[in-house]
Formats: sequence, C-alpha cells, structure tokens
Amino acid sequence: MGFYDRFIGSIHDLFFCQGNERRRALRYLVRLGIGWAIGMALASFALASVFDTHIYGISSVFIGFIFGAIPLVVIDEKETLKGKVGKEIPFLIAGILLVVLISWMNTRGGTAQLDLAAFNPALAVRLFLIGMAAISAMFLPGISGSTILLIFGAYLPVITSVKDVLTMHFSAVPALIIFALGIITGAAFVVKLIKASLEKFRTQTVSLILGMMVGSFYAIVQGPTTLKNAMPALDLAHFNILACLVGAALVLGLEAVKRRKNGRSLNREAEKA
Repeated sequence: MGFYDRFIGSIHDLFFCQGNERRRALRYLVRLGIGWAIGMALASFALASVFDTHIYGISSVFIGFIFGAIPLVVIDEKETLKGKVGKEIPFLIAGILLVVLISWMNTRGGTAQLDLAAFNPALAVRLFLIGMAAISAMFLPGISGSTILLIFGAYLPVITSVKDVLTMHFSAVPALIIFALGIITGAAFVVKLIKASLEKFRTQTVSLILGMMVGSFYAIVQGPTTLKNAMPALDLAHFNILACLVGAALVLGLEAVKRRKNGRSLNREAEKA
C-alpha cells in the first residue's frame, strides 16, 4: 500500500529516538494499530469458525496470496536484483530450505497438540519466539506474519484464542500475553537488524525473502496436517483454484490501489511545480 518505509521508520523511531520523532512515530503507529486490531478481531470471528471445515479453501487462498506477491516483490526490487540473480541463488535456496525445514519439523513434532489454554513454561517459550518471528516477518516486504504463524502451526490456535477472549473466555489470556511480549521484543530488537540488512545487504536480504516465500508453498500445503483434528495435506484433488485466484486478485488489487495513489501524488507534485 506504499507505506512500508514509513512503517519501518516509525517502529525504529519509537524504540531508538527521543522527543518529537518518538511522538510522531507513536501517533502514526497508534492509528495503524487501531486498524490492525479491528481487522484482527473481525478476522478471528470469520476465520476461526471456518478453518476446520474449509481448511483446503483457506489454504488455497494463502497460496493465491503468495502467487500474487512473488512477482510484485521481484518487480519492485528489479533494480536490486538486476544482474545479480545467479550470485544470490544460495540465499534464495537458504530461504526455501529454512521454511521447509521448520514446516517439516512441525509436522513431525505434533504441532496439532498446540493448545494455548494449557499454559506451561515450554509453551510460553515457544509462543514468545513465535511472536518474535511473526513480527519480524511483518517488517519484511512480501512475507506476512500470518504465513509465519502458519509455518509454525500457530495460526489457528492464536486466531481461535483471540476469538475466545473476545467472547469472554479467558483461559488463553496468559498465552496471548506471552505471545504479545514476543511481538514487542521482536519489534524492539529485530527492526534495527532488518533495517540495516535492507540498507547494506539488500540484494541478499531480498533473495532470502523470496526463498522464504517460495518455501511457504510447502508450509501451506502441509497446513491441514497441523490441525487439532489432523487432515491430509493439500493435494490437487482438494485444491480450490477459485479461492487461489481470489487470493491472488486481492494482492494484485492492493498493488493497483497503491500505484493509483502514487500516480495521484506524482500528478499533484507536478501541478505544484
């Protein structure tokens, strides 16, 4: 939507600046956060109720998201990647292998038993680290926090727990607090690293991100196996092409809105000049 740099800059200023810069960042992030919270609440009600019964459709939508996003990242970063694709293949492969390995370990480790209401120290550590990883993904162009939650098998448990809290069932509150602390910690410590990586090693970082996006296909395909009542992995027989196209269309639609907005901004600047 065209506000990525301002989002990253505001997170950075909130934690590492003082005075007016911090206040401006806080005001901006509060407005953004209100919209995020409303969207999260509405999505929790919508998705938690259909995830078990329409897992293959939702997985197909996720695949559409990734299919739509990969070419957009490549186009946006064409100058960064130009003439360097061969040299950055190791980073692309590393991103793919990282996501595939995490997903494989989750399917082998019984991710389906993740229950936020059964709070214990091991779950707390795991949720804290997942929160850090999810917020880190939000700082990376092209890969979402939701995808990271799906990779770690925590997407449905978190969505369901948020819905439970909103309906006055508070058994998962301790787990959600730990998850939120992980998000805050990740925002404080990871944003500076990602900001520096994108500034100093942008080609390698973008290649790693693209690899993670490609690897996400495997994580999404394996998503049904991580449900509490595990189901077979997504295959061609259960793949919903219409849902996939809807997911891709949503991403491309947002890109069109961004480009129209940027075009209007350029026209206004030209008129002023």
